[in-house]
Amino acid sequence: MKIMGVDFGDARTGLAMCDKSEFLASPLTVVQERNFERCAKAVAAAAQENGAELIVVGYPKNMNNTIGERAEKCMKFAELLHELTGLETVMWDERCTTVSAHEYLNVTNTRGKKRKAVVDAVAATIILESYLGFRKNQK
Repeated sequence: MKIMGVDFGDARTGLAMCDKSEFLASPLTVVQERNFERCAKAVAAAAQENGAELIVVGYPKNMNNTIGERAEKCMKFAELLHELTGLETVMWDERCTTVSAHEYLNVTNTRGKKRKAVVDAVAATIILESYLGFRKNQK
């Protein structure tokens, strides 16, 4: 199943996709949009263009496992994506994914504007990889 991973942000939203075998998750793009509805429409269009069959949206719970304002906004984003695409949307714990993305980019020595341009797509890839690992272990 082709699954899209989404790291929703107020200014930049990272997208990742996996192959049909659910083996490999790869960064797709970063949507640079501050308007909530326009961002959702752009993500929905990317899902359709890339043949997504399921969308996984990062769910930024607080470290103490509570749900904050940011997590609620991400849930609303996922609901809007579901309405726009008709696809199932799954919320997936994304705590520390952006930190991990920065660590990966440190290893590859990606700096400056290039880093800013890709960090959200890398975070979306980490979210998607985590979800794929969960699916693999559930089979």
